[in-house]
Amino acid sequence: MPDVVSSEVRSRMMSGIRGKDTKPEVVLRKALHRRGLRYKLHDRSLPGRPDLVFPSRHAVVMVNGCFWHAHEGCLYFKVPATRPEFWRNKLTTNRERDLRNVALLEQAGWRVAVVWECATRKDLASTVDQLEGWLRGTSQRVDVAWKQEHG
Repeated sequence: MPDVVSSEVRSRMMSGIRGKDTKPEVVLRKALHRRGLRYKLHDRSLPGRPDLVFPSRHAVVMVNGCFWHAHEGCLYFKVPATRPEFWRNKLTTNRERDLRNVALLEQAGWRVAVVWECATRKDLASTVDQLEGWLRGTSQRVDVAWKQEHG
């Protein structure tokens, strides 16, 4: 299926997509802040510049968009029909970079949470509950995603 807009328009649209202060990130930060949790944003000294850094808890939170970070099995992720090889390569590279950054953070002693966009869109309250529990606890790693019910 051909694209419905010209390549110039598509390029302009794609260049407007932000890498930080995305809607899922802002919604999550506001909810955590309301619960008294304080954080730093996008610390450049850490691998991958985590979206939220909780220095006193030695914890970081990465808020991943389901499309851009290729969230397998998610209803918000699908490889585009236009230029599928380009997109597979791009999204694979993004996932590899994410895994590398998480490993580097863990090696440096940081606790790491990955919160997926779908979790913030489908059930923000449960997502914040789960993340707050993790932040106040001691476990090393957590992935927070919306669990799609089948059948």
